[in-house]
Amino acid sequence: MSYDAIVIGAGAAGLMCAATAGQRGRRVLVVDHNAEPGRKILISGGGRCNFTNLHTAPDRYLSANPHFAKSALSRYTARDFLDLVEAHGIAWHEKTLGQLFCDGSARQIVDLLLTECAKGAVDLALGEPVRGVEHGDGHYRVTLGSCTVSAPALVLASGGPSIPKLGATGLAYELARQFGLSVVQPRPALVPLTLGADEALFRELSGVSAEVEVRWNKVRFREAALFTHRGLSGPAMLQISSYWQHRTPIAVDFLPDAAPDWLLTAKRERPRQQLARSVPLPERLAAVLLDRAGLSGELGAQSDKALRAFEARLADWPFHPNGTEGYAKAEVTAGGIATSGLSSRTMEAQKVPGLYAIGEAVDVTGWLGGYNFQWAWASGRAAGEAI
Repeated sequence: MSYDAIVIGAGAAGLMCAATAGQRGRRVLVVDHNAEPGRKILISGGGRCNFTNLHTAPDRYLSANPHFAKSALSRYTARDFLDLVEAHGIAWHEKTLGQLFCDGSARQIVDLLLTECAKGAVDLALGEPVRGVEHGDGHYRVTLGSCTVSAPALVLASGGPSIPKLGATGLAYELARQFGLSVVQPRPALVPLTLGADEALFRELSGVSAEVEVRWNKVRFREAALFTHRGLSGPAMLQISSYWQHRTPIAVDFLPDAAPDWLLTAKRERPRQQLARSVPLPERLAAVLLDRAGLSGELGAQSDKALRAFEARLADWPFHPNGTEGYAKAEVTAGGIATSGLSSRTMEAQKVPGLYAIGEAVDVTGWLGGYNFQWAWASGRAAGEAI
């Protein structure tokens, strides 16, 4: 069986690419070893799919080449995908920070993509593992479980290994290397951080959250942090995890809006107040932080020096993660197929005609909050228009 293009991966990027190419008159086959399409889409955003972000910009993506994503993102914007969502009658809302969600279910986004694929007469081969890929005479021959198909164009859209229970694998990297493309070392991203024994005290705060500013080097995020039985999670920690490097500390400002000398002011105004009640954080968290600082009792009983030191520590509290919860809990994979070997306009391999790589498989990783979906739509669209 022959096609104009074979797309490996029935996720966000793959389905967008197939729909785009199919509606341009190309005969397209989408292959996926999962029995149903869009499995990561279905669980995203708590089942409501955070399908894009109004504040999408290239500087909110990590890549060895920070300029690579500019072309695709500028040609297919968040507004473009939102227009498609609205054309399908899908109700949506903005949650926070430009994050757009379905009012209903993430299933609506999968149905949108399948409808768009149907408009382009795209064929789907689901539940069909890829057994091998060969290239010769200008065609890619893909051996599936039950047959062999061929096409002059092959699109790697199977993502990375994050969330293996959904069927995620490193197949895209294997195929990229097979055809001579480089792969930037993959690693879990948007993933909870784990703490070692010396910070085990904080695990007792499991379930406690607070809005903080977290920093690593010059990167900073202000969102909620959540303590877990293994370490640190919540949006702020997931964001910083994409930048964090092993054996380096992160710094947390627990009270980013606090005025200078706020504890000294409280001491003058309410000297008989217990110190624990003076710290505007969840009670359990305040107690642990004070315990670590060796402070207790009434405000008036503390020296100004001790209070200033505690203020400074709350504004720059170091944590030393000993790792992450790995691909099992990572929302995405950072690293991937090197952009140095790809065209930023078409997503085609520069030295391997007809080979394309899109979406999470590529070394482009967005912030939390719909940015990775927008990269999937934009890169999928770019390849679909080029095939």
